[in-house]
Amino acid sequence: VKSRFSPRVSRPTDGAMSRVKVVNPNADVIGKNHAVGMNIQAAKSLMGVVKSNLGPTGTMKMLVSGAGTIKITKDGKVLLDEMQLQHPTAALIARTATAQDDITGDGTTSNVLFTGELLRQASIHLAEGLHPRVIVEGFEMARDRCMAFVEEFKDKIDTKSENSELLLNVAKSSIRTKVHQKLADHLADIVVRCIKCIHKPDVPIDLHMVEIMHMVHKSDMDTRYIDGLVLDHGARHPNMAKRSEDCFIFISNVSLEYEKSEVNAGFFYSTAEEREKQIAAERKFTDDKVKKIIAFKEKVCGNSKKGFILINQKGIDPLSLDLLQKAGIVGIRRAKRRNMERLSLACGGFAVNSVENLDEKCLGHADLVYEHVLGEDKFTFVEGCKNARSCTVLLNGANDYTIRQIKDALRDGLRAVRNVLEDGAVIAGAGAFEIAAYNDLIKFKKTAKGRVKLGIDAYAKALLVVPKTLAENSGLDVQQSIIALLEESNKSGNPKVGLDLSTGKCLIPKSVGIWDNVRVKRQLLHLGSLVAMQLLLVDEVIRAGRKFNKGPSDPNQPLAM
Repeated sequence: VKSRFSPRVSRPTDGAMSRVKVVNPNADVIGKNHAVGMNIQAAKSLMGVVKSNLGPTGTMKMLVSGAGTIKITKDGKVLLDEMQLQHPTAALIARTATAQDDITGDGTTSNVLFTGELLRQASIHLAEGLHPRVIVEGFEMARDRCMAFVEEFKDKIDTKSENSELLLNVAKSSIRTKVHQKLADHLADIVVRCIKCIHKPDVPIDLHMVEIMHMVHKSDMDTRYIDGLVLDHGARHPNMAKRSEDCFIFISNVSLEYEKSEVNAGFFYSTAEEREKQIAAERKFTDDKVKKIIAFKEKVCGNSKKGFILINQKGIDPLSLDLLQKAGIVGIRRAKRRNMERLSLACGGFAVNSVENLDEKCLGHADLVYEHVLGEDKFTFVEGCKNARSCTVLLNGANDYTIRQIKDALRDGLRAVRNVLEDGAVIAGAGAFEIAAYNDLIKFKKTAKGRVKLGIDAYAKALLVVPKTLAENSGLDVQQSIIALLEESNKSGNPKVGLDLSTGKCLIPKSVGIWDNVRVKRQLLHLGSLVAMQLLLVDEVIRAGRKFNKGPSDPNQPLAM
């Protein structure tokens, strides 16, 4: 990758060099005749790297770090984050594409392809002498038209009604581009259950309330949804119960161990008896808190066989653990802070900061709590929570590569379904939007006047890069497939026609449940167009700065900024 994105320093014109030399004698310059060409070549090269990964039939990339760590993925964000891009233009496009993933959760590869194709189409007109400003004006008009067309093309949904099938299809459409179909369908069902668990009407969806745990154990199809929480540690006393049913969950943030005072204090004694009294007094302070918890347990459980689970964010010392065990309480200490809110939402109740005046309202409930041991690791499962507003996905896989791949796919699926509920709309996938937008721009071009028509035409052709790449990655005849799609979209009453990747024929995405996110398309059109237009208007690339030291002039030295 390094060699492909390391442009050679070309010799600028005398005028450009002289202007920059006045400002900074140590600067290197790529002149006007070469700057745009350098940007276009970098965009085309980066496009060539990620092109084969697009869609459900895309291939994988194996990334090997300097330390020998291996990662196998087809996720565009992972690829662009992990690759060491040295070319400034390639790095700029990569950062823009990954920013889209951070905002919308998808569309990274499509963004790189669209930006690269815009610049490639522009290069054809630049070679014929057309000024970059004219092309940019055409791009701006075409972008605004496409943004308006998105609003016409999208399908609105009622987010307050039951949309399980639609949400399931949205999740499948996203996850199938990351993992194989059988696993994707399994993960899609888990994603929809997670979103339904944490979603409240008119409240933003917080995906952090979905805990993602993993075990290098069993196969990827053993990944499952848990209506509760999984803690990555177990009880610290060997005689505590390993399995409890019909449990009260007591969540606390109370220290149950001896702590030194925060200020420097000294305690003095003259006899051994005084020392023993001092130790007993210090111990009594902690024991009193433990006894209040035990009394509270006896009050709520009585003579029943209900379990009582104490999950504490702070520490529990061995003596306190022994007292809890004798009282039949399972004590779990040092729970992670991020899990305290999840526990409250999953089990009910709330975390207490004091053991004074305890009330049953602070307790949660779970049908089953048990400890699972895997090698040297212990996990505590809290399952069967009623009306849970937080949940857990337990990832299983034979190795770390599989787990990373599943985790990336699951996160993309969660964000895709969240986007649908927040947008209140979906948009047809399988290249249907790009085909329809192309036809709309061709009609719109007739209303434009002057040379901007060339920019609009280039923008329309660039939109076709997504369906073309989908066809190419599926082993189909690209030209034949695109022509068939354009003809079908023009002659049929329904312009929402997509590409069937298995046969190469046309299909109606709505009938087979292939959907994309509206906000992903908006961001794609906005960011891809913006970066392409800015790069077209670059007339000089100057390498200079406070930390730049001029060395021997070497035309083969790569330009690093």
